[in-house]
Amino acid sequence: MTHEVTNQVPSLDGYDVADDPALLEALRRSDAAWAETELHELGLKAGSAHARLLARQADIHPPVLHTHDRYGHRIDEVEFHPAWHELMATAVGHGLHAAPWRDERPGAHVARAAKFYVWSQAEAGHGCPVSMTYAVVPALRTSPELARRYEPLLAAREYDFGTRAPEAKRGLLAGMSMTEKQGGSDVRANTTSAVPAGDHHVLTGHKWFTSAPMSDLFLALAYTQGGLSCFVVPRVLPDGSRNRMFLQRLKDKLGNRSNASAELEYDGAVGLLVGEEGRGVRTVIEMVNATRLDCVLGTAAGMRSGLVQATHHAVHRKAFGRALVDQPAMRNVLADLAVESEAATTVALWLAGTRSRLGLAVTKYWVCKRGPAHAAEALECLGGNGYVEDSGLPRLFRESPLMSIWEGSGNVAALDALRAMAREPEAVDEFLAEVDAGRGGDRRFDAAADAVKVALSDRDDLELRARVLVERMALLLQGSLLLRYGHPAVADAFCASRLGGEGGVAFGTLPRGVDFAAIVERGCPVLS
Repeated sequence: MTHEVTNQVPSLDGYDVADDPALLEALRRSDAAWAETELHELGLKAGSAHARLLARQADIHPPVLHTHDRYGHRIDEVEFHPAWHELMATAVGHGLHAAPWRDERPGAHVARAAKFYVWSQAEAGHGCPVSMTYAVVPALRTSPELARRYEPLLAAREYDFGTRAPEAKRGLLAGMSMTEKQGGSDVRANTTSAVPAGDHHVLTGHKWFTSAPMSDLFLALAYTQGGLSCFVVPRVLPDGSRNRMFLQRLKDKLGNRSNASAELEYDGAVGLLVGEEGRGVRTVIEMVNATRLDCVLGTAAGMRSGLVQATHHAVHRKAFGRALVDQPAMRNVLADLAVESEAATTVALWLAGTRSRLGLAVTKYWVCKRGPAHAAEALECLGGNGYVEDSGLPRLFRESPLMSIWEGSGNVAALDALRAMAREPEAVDEFLAEVDAGRGGDRRFDAAADAVKVALSDRDDLELRARVLVERMALLLQGSLLLRYGHPAVADAFCASRLGGEGGVAFGTLPRGVDFAAIVERGCPVLS
């Protein structure tokens, strides 16, 4: 009897990750329904036992840096487990990288966002090079000749790993190399220099974080006589020789173990100017905005994954004579997690289609900041079973703070929203018009919208109030979208708890009167 296993939850395998009402409805609203067949194909892959195995293998076999070969030659190679390459090949093959930039079908970027959201739930770490490859194209387009040279290969749906000259490959990946030891987000404190040398520049400096160091191209910031400028730095030069960029070490990160982040030195590296000299920040912000979108998408994907796993556990686990999902306290938690997840998914897909500058700034701050709390609550739904690595929830939890830190942590994101409002007053009008489109559907929403308008008119101590102001703006945007497009029960619960003050601070504190059954069933229709 002591060896009999009872009341344990079956493995969550063989389900379609794309079976997500909020996701599919957003896809159809954006004229991207043509992508549904491929999205479900990818969803079945993401929900398979094989994908779960790949994620585990990529996590427990992290990348290894080889600075020299056996004979002492400098090689600066990072070795990855085969699971990483399979994950990457799937992502690139389905166009999660730069493919939509060369796809003229309506809703191409929303379709790509939906696929990124679905496949990220299989394993999050490999999304980093995929995201940066997507984001590099708008920056490269500031220099048409560079875009002509590299964009077709960046958009190609072939994963071609290896150390070869870019033009000799079937497909390219891109990384970024911005921050330095003394600066962090304050890139104007950088010290890397770039000196003209014929048709290129020579870069010298030490970069503190270089994401995905085995990419083929990198955007880097360096100072010229004209000021801080942006450069594209190839890892291998056209003649097949290695560019003079030397990996110092791989970072030992809190989050995923599958992706490599490196500290590297440029010691006379060849760089090609992107955009205008001295306008490097302006040029690179094109890339940053695209990666910020993927921060929101990645957080929404993590929330969805946590919700599905928590609901699956609650459906199959019994306590005190009943399934957990039938117990009122647990239903409150699951419904609250579902509300947060749907709000994040809805706004993320909306941003993918609209490219709202201010909407992205406020959403990046708020949604990404909610990720760790959501992951912790989802893990807690599994109790001790969620605390062990085999469940996958610890990996989800460790990854969750990344999106709030990457591309500007909380204060940077909030202050960026203030700068966007100051520089582009018309963006505030556009944002408020989007909020006002949700008026009339809920009295609590209307009252909160009135209060934010008053707060925006108060110009005193804006930096001091930045976080609370941006938080309220983000919540109103989510509320407006849910009132117009979401399930009525979800919109009601959101307005009551997030805008009306009728819930508590922790998840699982939705007020009486909420339609818990409808919310939980919509959140995970296959499981509940």
